[in-house]
Amino acid sequence: MANGLNEAAIKALPIPDRGNKVHYFAGAVLQGQTAPRGFGVRVTSAAAKAFVLNYRLRGREYRYTIGQYPDWSALRAVREARELRQRIDRGENPLNDRTPPPAVKTVADVLDEFMARYARNKSRPLRSADEYERTFDRLVKPIIGKAPMYDLRRSDVVGMLDRIEDKNGPVMADRTLAYLRKAFNWQATRDDRFLPPIVKGMARTKPKERARARVLSDDEIRLIWPLLDGTFGALVKALLLTAQRRGEVAEMRRSEIAADGVWTLSAERYKTKRANFVPLSRAALDIIKAQPAGAADYVFLGRTRRTPFSGFGKGKAALDNAITEANGGPPLPNWTLHDLRRTAKTLMVRTGVRPDISERVLGHVIAGVEGVYDRHSYLDEKREAVEKLAAMVERIIYPKSAVVVPIRDQSERG
Repeated sequence: MANGLNEAAIKALPIPDRGNKVHYFAGAVLQGQTAPRGFGVRVTSAAAKAFVLNYRLRGREYRYTIGQYPDWSALRAVREARELRQRIDRGENPLNDRTPPPAVKTVADVLDEFMARYARNKSRPLRSADEYERTFDRLVKPIIGKAPMYDLRRSDVVGMLDRIEDKNGPVMADRTLAYLRKAFNWQATRDDRFLPPIVKGMARTKPKERARARVLSDDEIRLIWPLLDGTFGALVKALLLTAQRRGEVAEMRRSEIAADGVWTLSAERYKTKRANFVPLSRAALDIIKAQPAGAADYVFLGRTRRTPFSGFGKGKAALDNAITEANGGPPLPNWTLHDLRRTAKTLMVRTGVRPDISERVLGHVIAGVEGVYDRHSYLDEKREAVEKLAAMVERIIYPKSAVVVPIRDQSERG
C-alpha cells in the first residue's frame, strides 16, 4: 500500500487466486493517527478483508486479527492497533486475553447437520436418507468436505462434479448435485450469510435424456431366471413379480404381509408419500416363504441377518458375470434392476391388463379427476393383474415345447 492506508486503498486491494491469502503491510498516517509497525490488511480469495497486527514478543512472532473490514473502519483499526502495540511494548501478549474464535463451519459440518436435523428428523425423515448419507460420505466430503462453508465457490462444486462424472458417470454427478443442492438450500434458510454456490445449468444431463426405455426381452428373462439363486436372486425375482422398486422390495417386512397376501407399504417409506397395497401373486408368496428367517423382520436379509439386503452392486456384478458365462458372449447390454419394473408393466399390458390397473400395481399416482375422486381400492383387479404377470413370466421361462415346472416350486428349491 505505497499510497498509504485509507478506505479507497483498502477497497482497491486485489483479490488473490483461489485458496490463497495475501497480507499488505505499510505504515500510514490517518486523520492524525499513525499506524504502528506490523499493522496491515489480510485479503483472502473469498474477498474477505481484515485488519491485522504482526508483532514479536520474547523471540516469537504473533499475528493478531483486529477485525473484519468494513465492520471495522481503517481509522478505528489503527487506533486499536496503537493500543495493542502499547500493551506489547509492556511485555503483554494480547492473544492471551482473547477468547478462542468459534470453529469455522466446514461443508462437512453443514452436511452432518442437514442429515441430523432434516434428513433423519424423527417426525418426517427423508425416505432416501441412507442414499444421501452414502453419497455425501463417498463423493462429497473427500473432495470439498474440509472447505470452509463461506469460502466455498462455484468452481469448487464444478470441479467436484467433474471428478464424479469422470469416475462415476454423469447421472451420479447429477444425483450428487441434487442432494447437495437440497442440503445447501436448507442451510440457506437458517443462515443469513450463506449463499449456495449452485446455479441453474450445472447438471450434466437433461431429464429427458436420462429417461430410460429399457425392457428385458423374453429371451433375456429366460436367460437370467435360472441364474437367480441365493438372497439376491430371490430379490430379483420378487422385483419382476411385484413390479415394485428395489428399495421397497429389499426392505419388505413379513409383518407387512397380511393373511390374504396383500403387502402394505406405509406412506412413510413409499416414494409417493401414499400407502400402497400390493396383492402378491402365489409365485411371489412362495419366493417370500422360502427365505430363511433371521433376527429381524425383513424378508430379504443381509449378511448379519439383522438388516435388509444391501449388496446390490456385488450381486449385480456377480449376476452379470454368470450371464456372460451362460450366454457364451458379451453381457446383456445396458440393463439395470429398475428395468425389471418397466418390464413387469410391459408384461402386464401383454396379458390384457388395463393400463390404469397396471399403473395402480406400480403405485403411480393417478392424475386428473379420476385420481382425486376415485377411492376404490382395486385390490381384486390388482390381484388379477399380478397373477397374470406371474403366469406370463412362467410361460416365458418354460415355453410350450419344454417341460413345465411351476416357478413357485423352483423358487422353493432355491
